[in-house]
Amino acid sequence: MDAYDLGALLAAHEENGRLYHEFIRVPALSVGLYRLPAGGKDPQQPHNEDEVYYIISGQGMIHVDGEDRPVQTGTTIYVAAHDIHYFHTITEDLTILVFFAPAET
Repeated sequence: MDAYDLGALLAAHEENGRLYHEFIRVPALSVGLYRLPAGGKDPQQPHNEDEVYYIISGQGMIHVDGEDRPVQTGTTIYVAAHDIHYFHTITEDLTILVFFAPAET
């Protein structure tokens, strides 16, 4: 079994200096921490994998396949492979747990 501490993940994310920090990768799944600052832009493009976002903290909006919805601490979002999606109107720094299935390529 592997177990992960959020504090340690946040520190590792800070060290890597990128928006996304992957910490689990197996063929059927990858998991990472995605952080976007308030007022920031989400540069991601559609993925070839299904994706689930869990908002650990923060507030903003997400656009998925032509629909906009608010997100906040505790929100869970499913995004199908190839759907156009991005976070926007970020009013409070977003910390997001991201699950890709299968593992992101």
